[in-house]
Amino acid sequence: MAIENVREYLKPFGLDGKIMEFDVSSATVALAAKALRTEEARIAKTLSLEAKNGGCILVVAAGDVRIDNHKFKEFFGFKAKMLSFDDVQTKTGHAAGGVCPFANPEGTMVWLDESLKRFETVFPACGSANSAIELTPETLFEISHALGFVDVCKPTVTE
Repeated sequence: MAIENVREYLKPFGLDGKIMEFDVSSATVALAAKALRTEEARIAKTLSLEAKNGGCILVVAAGDVRIDNHKFKEFFGFKAKMLSFDDVQTKTGHAAGGVCPFANPEGTMVWLDESLKRFETVFPACGSANSAIELTPETLFEISHALGFVDVCKPTVTE
């Protein structure tokens, strides 16, 4: 089970006991915010994208932003393409709704979007569709072994 892999992954950091599990789904930004009783923007959603080499790039971003195709291409050198639903678990180690930047397959590239820096703490998932952990962006950067902070997102347009 992916959440157990994440629990083991977080153990050396002393954070395995900080995982929150809910009786309700937290599989989407809106559901996670409701379960955590926080604003949607503080949900650290993990976007799963195809890497040029066929692998996976994970971009962890605030819940109120989305990929900016121009910025993504400018930074990575190719067009952003989300993983297909069928590839999500294979390439990230987690099912859709629980994708997170922890306990991923070797070679997975993790980047954190600058949008996370607006908050003192954020809430990424922990490998299941009903879990999260509260971390500072700096701690998230450290324990996810992120390659860096990037500016590849823009605000989500609401109508």
